[in-house]
Amino acid sequence: MSDTMPHLALHDSRSRKIVPFVPLDPGNVRVYFCGPTVYDLAHIGNLRAMVTADILVLVLRHLYPRVTYVRNITDVDDKINARARENGEPIAALTARTIRDFHEDLAAVGILPPDVEPRATHHIGEMLDMIARLIAGGHAYEAQGHVLFAVSSFAAYGALSGRSPDDLLAGARVEIAPYKRDAGDFVLWKPSDPDLPGWESPWGRGRPGWHIECSAMSHRYLGESFDIHGGGSDLLFPHHENELAQSQCCFPHGRFANHWMHNAMLLVDGEKMSKSLGNFLTVRDVLRDTPAEALRLLLLHAQYRSVLNFTRAGLAEAKQTLDRFYRALGDVPADAQGPVPEPVLAALCDDLNTPRALAEMHALADRALAGDGEAAAGLQAAGRMIGLLRQTPDEWFRAGADVDSAAIDALIADRLAARKARDFARADAIRAELADLGIILEDGPTGTSWRRA
Repeated sequence: MSDTMPHLALHDSRSRKIVPFVPLDPGNVRVYFCGPTVYDLAHIGNLRAMVTADILVLVLRHLYPRVTYVRNITDVDDKINARARENGEPIAALTARTIRDFHEDLAAVGILPPDVEPRATHHIGEMLDMIARLIAGGHAYEAQGHVLFAVSSFAAYGALSGRSPDDLLAGARVEIAPYKRDAGDFVLWKPSDPDLPGWESPWGRGRPGWHIECSAMSHRYLGESFDIHGGGSDLLFPHHENELAQSQCCFPHGRFANHWMHNAMLLVDGEKMSKSLGNFLTVRDVLRDTPAEALRLLLLHAQYRSVLNFTRAGLAEAKQTLDRFYRALGDVPADAQGPVPEPVLAALCDDLNTPRALAEMHALADRALAGDGEAAAGLQAAGRMIGLLRQTPDEWFRAGADVDSAAIDALIADRLAARKARDFARADAIRAELADLGIILEDGPTGTSWRRA
């Protein structure tokens, strides 16, 4: 990182404070975020975690020469099995379609793909190797076709989430199975009936538990120690606690993740999102009548560690903000590569403080709308830094218009001809006709442009 760059500081869930980010290898920052379990469309709560990861990686790539970003896909899970049975379709068809839908939804919101996107079913061998190592080291045991991690074998268990043993047991909602030595022990491998996905193993035909998947895939692509592990706050316990325990027991000379990041949850109209309340929203639900950039901007209104309240009024406000920003861009080329303004970058380096970065962008827009071309270029660079302002103003304002561009351009040409003929009544009628269609004309020194209202 250049000495002229601001220094990045991030909240670390393990120490529960904001600390300077110090990469293990400044030449290659390594990041792992938990990806989807692919049985249904992504909802806006899932999207918040993915946007948080995207902003982090954008900032890291601005500061460091190389970032290796890994985001996994869980494609073997009991929820997947149940949904496939419910749908009456093969598991492979369900997971393939859901992965495709997930990629399309994230791309629509401007989220860049990871460098590596490993699938759990492609890494069963690595999981079996880790399980065998844990058994050999006395950290896991076989019981009735299952292999379980012995929580008591890892003295630091609970330190990541900051929970006491009693809290851990209550929070895990664990199944008290007779084959467990301790109620808190968790499954690494479990038997599969003939109608369920399964792989041969030293402990019989079966499938992996959820937690071992991420440990195996992160180790495969990032090594025994890597820089940042992230995900939603709901993953802190038990998922990330269990990942840390089994990984450090398997590879005691490594640290596993050096830094832990967790984004807060999302509310809808002030309530927890749930299907029973009728406020469960997929990404596609929202994008049916909302520009994708407006949804992304709304998710940036709160800093990632703060609870975000999703409302339709908030979406409308985000849309109005983007209208303002796009007007302020003026004639800045869409592919301009100007420097990110220092106050914006400083805000993002302060634990990804997106609300402060947006406040700086409003200040830039104020100056740009007053005719400051440098501020307009800075606004565009700031938008690029957080995945916004990816269109030209013309594309943004014309999106969603119900009349095709050729028809509008023909009416604008008719209006121009009417004005030249001093038929102002006809020119005004054309303007009114377009206004009724939601099209606003703007006359300028270089001609007439249009945008949707």
